[in-house]
Amino acid sequence: MKFFRGLRSRWSRSFNSMSETLSEDYVGERAPKGLRYSLFTALLLLLLVILLGWYWSDEPDLFKVTSINNQAEQAIVGTATTGTLVYVVDTMLNKPGGYMANDVIPPGLWLDNLPSWEFGVLVQVRDLSKALRESFSRSQSQSTEDRDLALAEPRFNVDHQSWAVPWPESEYADGRDYLKSYQQRLGDEQEFDAQFYARADNLRYWLGTVETRLGSLSQRLSASVGQRRINTDLAGAADARQSTASPRELVVKTDWMQIDNVFYEARGTAWALLHFLQAIEIDFADVLEKKNARASVRQIVRELEMTQQPVNAPIIVNGEGFGLLANHSLVMASYISRANAAIIDLRELLSQG
Repeated sequence: MKFFRGLRSRWSRSFNSMSETLSEDYVGERAPKGLRYSLFTALLLLLLVILLGWYWSDEPDLFKVTSINNQAEQAIVGTATTGTLVYVVDTMLNKPGGYMANDVIPPGLWLDNLPSWEFGVLVQVRDLSKALRESFSRSQSQSTEDRDLALAEPRFNVDHQSWAVPWPESEYADGRDYLKSYQQRLGDEQEFDAQFYARADNLRYWLGTVETRLGSLSQRLSASVGQRRINTDLAGAADARQSTASPRELVVKTDWMQIDNVFYEARGTAWALLHFLQAIEIDFADVLEKKNARASVRQIVRELEMTQQPVNAPIIVNGEGFGLLANHSLVMASYISRANAAIIDLRELLSQG
């Protein structure tokens, strides 16, 4: 026993002596000044990057569509929709931190929620700019497309994560500038080739794209808990065929690493879409009034506004559907699904004579 006690005593003295030496030589006053300054600078930079990332993580607020154009401009059909599209692109590019989806250095490199939000906004920008080029600005299928819109729409389809040529920020900014040119030409009586046709069939064309986008988002959000679904790909079409056979039941589940990304993509989609619908209500006022559909548009906007409520949890929690923990994705899916159902009803209403 004495041997073990002596051995433990020697080990204790040696360890204490080594600890004192290390603390004095490396982290105490005797440490090299360069090392101390380097550690202090590294900690300070890390703190600044964390604070900057926290500041950049705030999503842009909602805005009033009527406030971004004066009443004289809004009296011209198409300026509310085009002006809102321009403002949404501006917000995506010039919010705190700028455009972050292609960042390769911290803190943008560490953030994934805002880049997902940006992608949701970008998808809606792409869809509306495509509708402007192919439908809203053309009187019929054989008419010539607008020159500015023909140049704007391809710019928004550049890879949103590209960090080299072509730079997304530059391409999207060019697309915004072409949209501004189209908007200015709408109010110029000398530029009679710039038109915006507010017709029910044009609106149905765009809403059909919105319907498919929201339907996909709703399914991806609902799949946060995993589901076994019946394959309905060919339901209601007896003579339909598909390329390869697929099972009768499918197991659908969003990867847990992607759950928060899908959630913020849905928030970005809803943020852009509710503003576009508010602009549509202005430009298509006569069409909606004739169809008695104003209330339908406002209800869709109301459902989408509910998706923009503050997220008070530090992380996106996705518990079981009826489990102990909340499931943010299912809550978001409920609002998206209700908005999508209202859009389906609105399209049906617009198709009636």
